[in-house]
Amino acid sequence: MATSRIFIGLGANLTPVGYGNPREGCVAALSALAQEGVYVEKISNWYESAPVPVSDQPWYLNAVAIAKTKLDASQTLAAMHQTEVLFGRVRGLRNEARVLDMDLIDFDGLVISRADLTLPHPRLHDRAFVLLPLRELSPNWKHPVTCKEIGELISALPAEQKIRLAIN
Repeated sequence: MATSRIFIGLGANLTPVGYGNPREGCVAALSALAQEGVYVEKISNWYESAPVPVSDQPWYLNAVAIAKTKLDASQTLAAMHQTEVLFGRVRGLRNEARVLDMDLIDFDGLVISRADLTLPHPRLHDRAFVLLPLRELSPNWKHPVTCKEIGELISALPAEQKIRLAIN
């Protein structure tokens, strides 16, 4: 089976049990993916972003990772969901605070639209917290559906999205 190049968006605004802060939990979760056959090669800078939609939740810490895997897209997403559960993620209400959120942003440029899997991620083009770190890892990336370059997608983001580089 061939190796696929994937982008994983990740974030948290709560700290998983056993970790000092959300970033430690996110980094540990990416490491845990290796046990499932997903090998992270590089992580972008970390960004802090206001919750969307606006709420009184703590700001999120977000990054994007580039990884390789021999799993197919469905298996990869299942491994990510399993890792989220391992770190204490409970799926409840949409847009609620969470200890870990991992999204399959892009899987080798595949375009898939099924009830259980949509690629590329259906809202990535609306999210500064995905596009800015993704550009760091792949400055020439193009959206597989719209064929728009990442710089064009970033230019079209709504100005009200609050995002900043996280302080190390």
